[in-house]
Amino acid sequence: MYSLKNKRRLIPAVLITYLLTIPSAQAGKIQNTASYTFKSPNNDSISGISNQLQQELIDPFGRIRGCGGEVLPDYIGFSIGLYEAGADDSLRTVVPLTQTGPGTTFTGLPPNIQNNNPYLLANDEPKGSFNFLLNRTNGQLDIGRRYILVINPPAGARQYSQRQIRIIISARNDVAKTVSYIATALDGKGISQDGDPNSFSTTVPIQDAATTGLILSTISLLDRPICVGVAQPLQITKTADRAAAEPGDTVIYRLLIKNLNTVPAKEVFISDVLPVGFGYINKSARAELNGRSISVDALTSSSSLTFNLAESIPSEGSVTVAYAVKLTPDALRGSGENLASVSARRNDNNALLRDGPSRYRLRIRSGIISDCGTLIGRVFYDKNFDGEQQTGEPGIPNAVIILDDGNRITTDVTGLFSVANVISGSRTGVLDLTSVPGYDIARNRKFKERRSQSRLVRLEPGGLARMNFGVVPVQENSVKNGEMQP
Repeated sequence: MYSLKNKRRLIPAVLITYLLTIPSAQAGKIQNTASYTFKSPNNDSISGISNQLQQELIDPFGRIRGCGGEVLPDYIGFSIGLYEAGADDSLRTVVPLTQTGPGTTFTGLPPNIQNNNPYLLANDEPKGSFNFLLNRTNGQLDIGRRYILVINPPAGARQYSQRQIRIIISARNDVAKTVSYIATALDGKGISQDGDPNSFSTTVPIQDAATTGLILSTISLLDRPICVGVAQPLQITKTADRAAAEPGDTVIYRLLIKNLNTVPAKEVFISDVLPVGFGYINKSARAELNGRSISVDALTSSSSLTFNLAESIPSEGSVTVAYAVKLTPDALRGSGENLASVSARRNDNNALLRDGPSRYRLRIRSGIISDCGTLIGRVFYDKNFDGEQQTGEPGIPNAVIILDDGNRITTDVTGLFSVANVISGSRTGVLDLTSVPGYDIARNRKFKERRSQSRLVRLEPGGLARMNFGVVPVQENSVKNGEMQP
């Protein structure tokens, strides 16, 4: 047994040599070992090899296809990038990947031999495939790590749109050598060509980076290739025959639905939310498919209007739906804005297509009906504290009432005031006590809310609302022995 002092004297006698071995047969791995020799106090020679320190690169790979499952004719110009993701799904920095391939310590895997990030797709077989190597020992497969896979279409290719897929590492079992992740499409669209929802989770093995690993989308294991469809496969546009109308007018609306897909769209369903005071004229709907009349079913429910088309829309085809509504006086209380949306399904794989809402705002004129109202009221000496003016309770002249829109009204010699063309809705008026020096709001015996110097009224379109303010001299508006004294 050696003392601590003896152990310290042993250290200078240790000779350490370092050997780095890179087995080429194990793609995607690097193994470090250290050999050592030293002399014991008895001059015995001791040598050995340390435990292996191993780093593994885990391979998430996948494939890009069209949303009908078809291989795209040309992948030149497409790029795939893997980014760090913020908690709010914001794109941060590009994930720093370990370089592989010739001249590095790691053997690369096709098609991304050099482990580039972003990776430019080519037309090599299998077309549309991509892969990245993640370094598990660098924490890139730690539970909770968030990534965003970004698929960028070629520059100028307007028929395709960018896609962003969030990937969250949800679990990892180093004993069973498996990793679980959740993939979610941030654009709300399906991830694969078979109409899958926009989110899925799965567990995959990670023993061999060359064949398994973190698999985003492979035909053989998940059958979920990430699809890129046209930027806007279904399009709806809403127009009308006028920009302004008034109660009693009839307005013709037109809905144009275009199928920009390469396959027909079936089960076309249109939803239109009408504004307040707009009423659908029964049996007024008409539809045309590429200029040919077709039947259309119109259903009304409250303010909602729905249309079901009897036929599919062919590729690059369009449908026009026209219908009429009539404006009622209630339209003055609404926004005049319509919201129309459309949904359909692809004929080949039943994938759901959507677009909308398409908005159209109609300016509503009052015509012979006004959407404004009139406010009237009085400021008076409320001798009996009941809030109503009786004989012997004179009005207070030159009192000022401030409205919620900033307008100021002054009472006449009898304490009366009125203001016309006030916008309907909830209106508020406040008595400016500095305009009636020596007076205070009367402590109303019947309604507590009338003890305030403000009044809230509801003014209907074309209606009349009253604001009364009872006041008394300050010295009379006191409380003695818990009772109000007039």
